[in-house]
This record gives sequence, structure tokens and C-alpha cells, in this order.
Amino acid sequence: MTRIAITSEAELADVIRGRDAPLEIIGAGTKRDYGKPLENLDVLDVSALSGILSYEPEELVITARAATPVAEIEAAIAEKNQRLGFDPADWGPLFGAPASKATIAGALSADTSGSARVRFGGARDHLLGYRAVNGLGEAYKAGGRVVKNVTGFDLPKLICGAMGTLGVLTEVTLRLVPRAHASATLVVKDIQPGEGLALLRRVWSSPLEATGLAYVHEWAAAYIRLEGGPTPLKDKIASLRTLLHGMEVLKVADGEATFRKIGSGAVFIDQSLDIWRICVPPSEAAKTAEAIASPRWLADWAGGLLWVGMNETADLHDIAKRAGGHATLMRASVETRSRIPVFPPEEEIRAALTRSVKAAFDPKDLFNPGRMG
Repeated sequence: MTRIAITSEAELADVIRGRDAPLEIIGAGTKRDYGKPLENLDVLDVSALSGILSYEPEELVITARAATPVAEIEAAIAEKNQRLGFDPADWGPLFGAPASKATIAGALSADTSGSARVRFGGARDHLLGYRAVNGLGEAYKAGGRVVKNVTGFDLPKLICGAMGTLGVLTEVTLRLVPRAHASATLVVKDIQPGEGLALLRRVWSSPLEATGLAYVHEWAAAYIRLEGGPTPLKDKIASLRTLLHGMEVLKVADGEATFRKIGSGAVFIDQSLDIWRICVPPSEAAKTAEAIASPRWLADWAGGLLWVGMNETADLHDIAKRAGGHATLMRASVETRSRIPVFPPEEEIRAALTRSVKAAFDPKDLFNPGRMG
């Protein structure tokens, strides 16, 4: 296995143009154990492609090289009271990697949308444009620097969640959102799953614009995060208490830490379980959790996302499909990830479309081959 480290987009393009053997793409490597195992491949190290290229706070737009740490971007935009709307979750510690090392390209490629997705949308809603090198060694750009860029195909939406299989990102441009002046996390305790998830859906459909709606089964608790200026936030909390018809609603001392833990799956870090993420219609969350029958699960996005801890014999793809959703095996041993599909199995029509897209971007199958297989 050879490690090929590049320092520029031009150098990267040169490497790819003369290449026939497949490559594993590595930035910080925090999610290297996510997806199908890749064995005995040469490693393409793009970690040198780091740094913020431009930041326009008044336009709510930032452009950064692909391997720029998410933490560096978040620190820079926090000074202007702005945030990444898709709220990237730090999955690194879940795979034994250090915290706060994930790169922005890795966060987008794995679609690490966190708890605030329930309010602001996912990664593909915030990636305005990018630069990349395709499987022919051609550098190209897609999208733009404004929200209403509609020329051509919407390739930024395609690249999010592709796990590096369509090309090597070199630069990304992101839309930002304002950061609220204040936030409050409230909890309703001792509430059963069906009632707790129904409560979250009720808040989600209200005008309160919650930026976090989660239920943790182990704690039998529903968590609600509200944001705004001091006076509007006070009004929102009062409205929430009215909406919940006299239920006891308590403030959480460190709500931001609670939602970071929920969004990153940190509650599972020290547990020797396989971890699944299941996307379902929120109305199906309680029934899906009951069908899975695991004592270790939580729901985010008002029930739209379930994190589930299971023993290594479980395969949750069919249960998720019956609920109108899909499942992803987030963390498991190499043997289990080799045996069970990590990502949702595709029906033949969609699989044929996937193969065509892959062939168009990476005709020699160079990039992370089989990682999503």
C-alpha cells in the first residue's frame, strides 16, 4: 500500500490522469471505518488542501479548501454570529478518532447533518458549489456562490453523501445561517416513546422553529431546543408550555452539549454494539423502534432519524423499508460490514442509474471502489 500525498488541485489532477489502480481517499481519516471495508488500496492523502479561501459575512457565504477542519470554519464564522446550517455532527470519536478533526469535505461526503437539520435542512441544502477532480484527471467546478444558481445540473446535491465515490473534492462553497443570540433546551421527562415522539412532531409543526427535537429512550425524555433574541426566546418558551398543555417542562443546564451528544451518536461510544442510523417518516418512528425492540435507541429530527444499538447479527434494512425509510449500518466490525449491506440495497432501476452516474464521474472506478457497495 502506497500513500500519495498531494498539495494542490493541479498536482491531484496529474496523479489521477496517470492512474489506473484504485485509491482510498483520506483527509483527516475520522470516518475511515464507515462504509464497506476497503483493503490493500493505495491511499490518496488530500489533507494538505486546507484553509479558508474567502468569507463574506454580509453575504452569508464561505469558501474553503476541502480538507479544512470543520472546527476551524465554525470558529471563524462564530465570530460573526453565523453557523453552518446543516450542523455537522462530529462522528470521529464514534470510530475511535480524535474529536474536532473532521474535514468539511468529509462532513459533506458522509452527510453528517446534525440535530439542527430539523430546522435548517441537510448538507445538500447548504452546499452552493464545489471544485473537484474527476476520474479522468479533469478539474471542474459545479454550482456557484449564490443560492439561486440554477444553471445546468444540481451537482452539489449529488456529491453530498456520495462518500468520495464520484470524485475528489478540492474546494467547497457553503451557505451560512445567522446564529441566534440565545438558545434554551427544555426537556419533558418520564414520557413514553409514542407520546414523546408525538409531542416532538407537534412542536415541529408549530411556529416555534425549534432547532432540536430529540427523544432518548434510555432516559425516557423528549428534548426541545429553541433559539432567538432574549425577548422572543422568552415568548417561545411560554408558547411551548401552552402548546404542551400543562406538562412539566424543565430547562437543561447545558443543552448545547446534550444536542452535540445526540447528533454525534456519542451515547453509543462506549457500548460494544453495532450502530444503525434509520431515516423514516417521523410518524413511523415509534412503530419502527417498537419493531426493532432494542433497549438502546434515540430519535432525532422529530423522529425522522433513529440511532439504534444492536447486536452484530441484526439486519435492519427490511424493517426500515417497510416503514417507508432506509437504514445505514453506521458502525460495526469489518466482518459484519463485509457480510451485511452497509447502505440501503438498491432496486435494479435505481442501481442502474447509480452505475451510470458513477461511470460518468469515475469511468475507471478509481475512487473508494465498493465503499458504498
